[in-house]
Amino acid sequence: MDADYKMPSLTRIGHVHLKVADLTRSIAFYCDLLGFEITTRYGADAVFISAGGYHHHIGLNTWYSKNGPPASLNSAGLFHTAIVYPERRDLAVIFDRLRKAKYPLTGASDHGVSEAIYLNDPDENGVELYWDRPREDWPQKADGSLEMYTQPLDLAGLLNELHAE
Repeated sequence: MDADYKMPSLTRIGHVHLKVADLTRSIAFYCDLLGFEITTRYGADAVFISAGGYHHHIGLNTWYSKNGPPASLNSAGLFHTAIVYPERRDLAVIFDRLRKAKYPLTGASDHGVSEAIYLNDPDENGVELYWDRPREDWPQKADGSLEMYTQPLDLAGLLNELHAE
């Protein structure tokens, strides 16, 4: 093994594929509430969804999980899927949408490098919705490494983005 090997800097995560118990319920969450669009269906058991016409950002399937219970909180597996929005205002729009739908949040945090809201999908899979601050605004420690933290997110301030011009 080459100890100096590093992943290419333009590498990105392509998609996440989730096992769900009820495909219709998951489509209602990811498409009707969050706004993803179905790009293709695989029979009655799977769909691919995306933002902006990409082939798929998220796959949803019931191949092994139809009508099954959520994964145990205390077992290995996915912690959350993180969905990054291009601008702070976009995060404000989805927060307002969730608020108006009375969809429960599990958290809302300012991490210095980003601002995030957290919730669970209908199968209790964690979902993080966030935006990144510009890289030049990321807080740094004296040694130049990132100074990430978890502080409460100012949700009222976030909503003010909807009225900013």
